[in-house]
Amino acid sequence: MAAHSPEHHYSVEIEWTGNTGEGTVNYRGYSRDHDVRIPGKPVLLGSADPGFRGDAARWNPEDLLVASLSQCHMLWFLALAAQSGVVVTDYRDNASGVMVTERDGAGQFTEVVLRPQVTVADPAMAAKAESLHVTAHAKCFIARSVNFPVRHEPTTVAAS
Repeated sequence: MAAHSPEHHYSVEIEWTGNTGEGTVNYRGYSRDHDVRIPGKPVLLGSADPGFRGDAARWNPEDLLVASLSQCHMLWFLALAAQSGVVVTDYRDNASGVMVTERDGAGQFTEVVLRPQVTVADPAMAAKAESLHVTAHAKCFIARSVNFPVRHEPTTVAAS
């Protein structure tokens, strides 16, 4: 008998708010603005990347993909640290992604690089903290779901 594998379901409502009066009569004639809604959470204001006629002040799907990878890695890392007796007092990441577009307008990410900067409570915890990034990457649901490399360039320091 196969082991039960719990499923987690996620529902998101997207509403295009960028009809400037004529719909999509032409490519330049509409806004890419949209709202991302999940019940019980603040509305996320979305748009396209500015390179695709979007609003730079709003979240775009590419930003959110890089953010998802960074968040997922951080949450796994913190859980593993807690389970391993590594006391993390600060965690920051300066993640970046590279996306290329084809002649026909299609495109894809070629890589995302996470640069977690971790502060641990004791210098003796630094080596163990560094090693936890490998396990966090192997367990991250989002990283396991993408078809491009997600690299890590972590740094670890001890709290002063």
